[in-house]
Parts: sequence; structure tokens; C-alpha cells
Amino acid sequence: MSKIGIFMADGCEEIEGLTVVDIVRRAKMDITMISVNGKREVTSSHGVTFLADAVAEEVDYGALDGIVLPGGMPGTLHLLDHATVNEVIKKFAGEGKLVAAICAAPSVLGAAGILEGRRATCHPGFEEKLTGAATSEDAVVVDGNIITSRGMGTAIPFALEIVRYFADDAAVEHIKDGLVYHVVQ
Repeated sequence: MSKIGIFMADGCEEIEGLTVVDIVRRAKMDITMISVNGKREVTSSHGVTFLADAVAEEVDYGALDGIVLPGGMPGTLHLLDHATVNEVIKKFAGEGKLVAAICAAPSVLGAAGILEGRRATCHPGFEEKLTGAATSEDAVVVDGNIITSRGMGTAIPFALEIVRYFADDAAVEHIKDGLVYHVVQ
């Protein structure tokens, strides 16, 4: 079974983070909500408080197959400033493990040098922070082991691409059916 971590910081966009958690768990994959606050309690950018599964200092990152960064402000800035977050995303990217970020959080990947020569997307206005990337306005961009997405409105397709990365199209279609989610194209 694939094991994924998702970093949660005070000021995160709760829809982006919790949608990923919900959909990954519907796919019967293991996802651990990891607080970077030094305590399990996380308060989102919209004042929603929830409990993470662990704090960053407790996690065995070697047991994870991927890591996810939700956006939101100032949550993205907290992720950018957190040493463990930066260490983990660089290590995972280098090892070919999944590194996924949505909204403003792809800027953390850009600052870490992970997007050099890659295609990526982000929340409008953060494109210049995707250092070295060929930017796109697509809702979700998959470039090898890097998945990026634009924002809260793209949280479901972002989460579905994370599932697809570890599973297959049939698993994604099963989840979409359960969500009554149909993308108009």
C-alpha cells in the first residue's frame, strides 16, 4: 500500500489539504497529516481548526512514498521556512518519489530548485516563483514525479491525479463515481 504524507501548517488552505486526505483515503491508501507547527493542532487560513496525525519531528519519512504540500497563506510561507519540509521535498524529488503541491505551494518547490526544467502550474500570480519551470495554466500538471495544481477549485482533480500516480485509471474512475464527480471537458 502506498504511504503518503501531507504537510499542514497554520494558515493552510483547508480545502486543498483535506480534500487530498479524503480522496486518498477513499482510494484505500495511507496518508498522514503532518503538522509543521510543533503540535498536532492546525488552524487554517479560514479559521478551521483540525488535528493532524503527527508532528513533523515524529515522522519516519523513509517509510513514505510521496509528500503533498497544500497552499494557502500564510501556510505556504510556513512551509517555505520549515527546514524539514525543504529537506524532505528535495530528498523525495531526487529519489523519484512523488512531490505534489497546489495553489501557492508550488512556489516552495520552485525555491528548492525542484522545478528546474519541469512543467508546473500554480495559483495565478505565483508563476515567477516557479524558478526554472515552464509554467502552464492547466488545472493540474503532472511532470514525472512532480504534480502541481492551481488552487482550491482544482483540489479534486489534483487529489485524483495523486491517486492515479499510485494506482490506475480504474481506481480513479471508481472514486469519481463515488463522489458523483464528472469533469466537463
